[in-house]
Amino acid sequence: MKKRVLGICVIALAFSSIFAACKKNDDKLIVGTEAGFAPYEYMDGNKVVGVDMDIAQAIADHMGKELLIKNMDFDGALLAVEKGNVDFVAAGVSVDEKRAKRMDFSIDYVDSTEVVVVNKNNPAVTEATIEGLTGKIVGVQQGNIADLWVEDNVETEELKQYTKFAQAAEDLKNEKIDCVVMDQYPAEELVAANPELMILDGVLFEDKYAIAVQKGNKELLDEINTVIQKLKDEGKIEEFYANHTRKSK
Repeated sequence: MKKRVLGICVIALAFSSIFAACKKNDDKLIVGTEAGFAPYEYMDGNKVVGVDMDIAQAIADHMGKELLIKNMDFDGALLAVEKGNVDFVAAGVSVDEKRAKRMDFSIDYVDSTEVVVVNKNNPAVTEATIEGLTGKIVGVQQGNIADLWVEDNVETEELKQYTKFAQAAEDLKNEKIDCVVMDQYPAEELVAANPELMILDGVLFEDKYAIAVQKGNKELLDEINTVIQKLKDEGKIEEFYANHTRKSK
């Protein structure tokens, strides 16, 4: 009987500890991101900053919580929100049907334009079209919408996936790949940091970015949508862009 009572006490204590831990973290909001996608998210010294982080901070402020930033690979961030290890992901996330089955998305907050980056001195690709990429070695960020789009639409010689665009830039400069497909704003930042590269004229495809939350987390999603709509209505997101486009160069 004593052993049973002791066991019940131990179980109660365990649940109490778990509850206390949950309660302790209730005042924190965890965002997952990948800080290699300026101006959306990038490193400023030891700090992760960017357009998405400004939006994330606005969400935390609105909810009266402390924002905690977890910097990880893009695919890892999406997996983390799917499993509930982070509250949401703000990382230039595009919405597609496959992702929408695994997680929920906010209203979009930016229109994304996808472009083609090539080696300036010896461009192996000359036009930003499906035909221009056909038979080429194309670099993308693993899990990014460009990765999915190229895989679905282009018959490449090879689709080379990177965790960081900086790695793709080095291979492109050394002519190990023929081009990189990526969002226009990060492409402009990449070219500014690597004058050996250039962006081809033209748009490959267009996209929209949103914030991802765990499937079924409607309460958080409603809070996020409220903040995003307010930021859009007040022109704040354009201000974030202007600020970080200057800072990250």
